[in-house]
Amino acid sequence: QVQLVESGGGLVQAGGSLRLSCAASGGTFSTSAMGWFRQAPGKEREFVATISGSGGATYYADSVKGRFTISRDNAKNTVYLQMNTLKPEDTAVYYCAARRIGIYATTAPSYAYWGQGTQVTVSS
Repeated sequence: QVQLVESGGGLVQAGGSLRLSCAASGGTFSTSAMGWFRQAPGKEREFVATISGSGGATYYADSVKGRFTISRDNAKNTVYLQMNTLKPEDTAVYYCAARRIGIYATTAPSYAYWGQGTQVTVSS
């Protein structure tokens, strides 16, 4: 069973940066596409970014394109989300998710495993 543990969330001022990490265990990490999703209070969970198992392909939501970067280190079984130029509307619980295959995806039902989430709060 794959387990995912996110870290790196916190409180930051608008315009600041944070880097989220997600450590995976219990599976073959390099064959799993990974994704980041977020959920703000009263809103549905939404896609943020995804990366293929090899790390060679990435895709972003329009709302974060140019500000966020997803990456992975398969030797460390870890995926990252570098978030720059943060805005108050980025405030949400951020979730890491893993697929059973290496092809990336943008929809939540495509992911089999989920972390517990980490809170990101951006103050104005």
